[in-house]
Amino acid sequence: MTETSGLSRRRVITGPASTTSSETSSSFTSHAGSAFAGGSRIAFDPRDLERDEEESKAGGKVPRLTLMEEVLLLGLKDRQGYLSFWNDNISYALRGCILIELALRRRIAIHKDPNRRRFPLAERLVEVIDDRQTGETILDEALRMMKAQETERMSVNSWIDLLSGETWNVLKIGYQLKQVRERLAKGLVDKGVLRTEKRNFLLFDMATHPVADLRIKDAVVARVVTLLTTSTSAVSPAAFEAPGTQMRALRAVCLACSAYAASVLDNAFSGLGYEERELAFARCDDIIAEFAVWPFGSGGGASSGNAASKRRESSRIAMGTSANTRREAILGLLTEVRKEMVGEDEDAGCELVAGVLEVLSKLDSLL
Repeated sequence: MTETSGLSRRRVITGPASTTSSETSSSFTSHAGSAFAGGSRIAFDPRDLERDEEESKAGGKVPRLTLMEEVLLLGLKDRQGYLSFWNDNISYALRGCILIELALRRRIAIHKDPNRRRFPLAERLVEVIDDRQTGETILDEALRMMKAQETERMSVNSWIDLLSGETWNVLKIGYQLKQVRERLAKGLVDKGVLRTEKRNFLLFDMATHPVADLRIKDAVVARVVTLLTTSTSAVSPAAFEAPGTQMRALRAVCLACSAYAASVLDNAFSGLGYEERELAFARCDDIIAEFAVWPFGSGGGASSGNAASKRRESSRIAMGTSANTRREAILGLLTEVRKEMVGEDEDAGCELVAGVLEVLSKLDSLL
C-alpha cells in the first residue's frame, strides 16, 4: 500500500504551461531521500530543478522587474501615471531593451560566424540559442518571432526596426510589437508596482497608471543615480541589484544607457543640482562609449562629439574631474561586468548587448 500521510509538496511559482496533467501527477509521486524508509517524505516537482538549473547557467536569479519595466517606470510621472507626450524615443528604446533582456537571460546571442567581425556591430546576425519561455509575455512573443525567422537570420538593427514598426517592408510588418508601453504598464500593475486609473484630458478619457509602490521606483532611481554619480574606481554595491541577481553589473549598465536613450534620465536626476546632473550625464556618455563597442572597453573612453557632450566635458573640466579619474571609474565597472561574462570576448550574448547599445547610442536624444 502506498504511503500518502505526511507528504508535503513544494509550491511552484512559475513553470512551463505545456506540462500535461498526467505529467504533473506523476512528477509529484517522486520522493527525495529515503521516504519509504522512515525518512522525510517530500515530493518535488522537476520543473523546480529545471528553474534552478537555468538560474545557475544564467549566473543568478532573474530580477523581479525586467529592464523594459524599469525604463518605463523611470519615465512615468508618479501621480499622473503617464509618460511625457513629447518623448519620441522611448518606444524605440524599449524594443532594444527587449533584445537586451533576452540576451541577458541567455535566450538569444550573436550568430558565431567566424567572418562576423568584418561587419559593423549592429549588422551582425542574431540567433536563438534557447527557445524556452521566460514567463514574461512580451519577451516570449519576441522570442517566438525570432525562432520562426531562424531560417533567415536578421541583424540586431533589423530586429529593433521590425519590432518597433520602423520598416518599409510590408512583408515584415507582422513582426511589429504593438502597445508595448501599455502592456508593460499592465504587467507592473499585476506586480503591484502601479495601479490603474481613468483620467480625463478634455477631449478624451485615458487609462493612466500612477505609482502604487514608491519604494520600488525609488530603489530603481537610487541604483541609477549611484552608478552615474560614483567617481571612485570601486563601484558601490548600491548601484546593482541584490547579490545573486543574474548579470547584475551589466544590467546596471544597460539600465543607465537605455534610460538615457529613452530620454527618461531627467526624471531620475530631479533631486540633483545642476553641476551634479551635468557630471552624471557626462559619466553616462563615458559608459556608452565603453559598452557600445565590442569587446567592452575598447572605445577609448571618448564621448560622442556632439554639442551636449562638449558642454558636459567643459563642466567636468570646471569641476576638476580629470581624465584619469574618469577612466578609473569606468575600469572598475568594466571589471565587475567581465566577472559575469562567459568566455570573455567570445560571449555572444554580451556581444549582442553591445550591438543594441550601439544602435541606441545613435538615437536623436544622444546626438
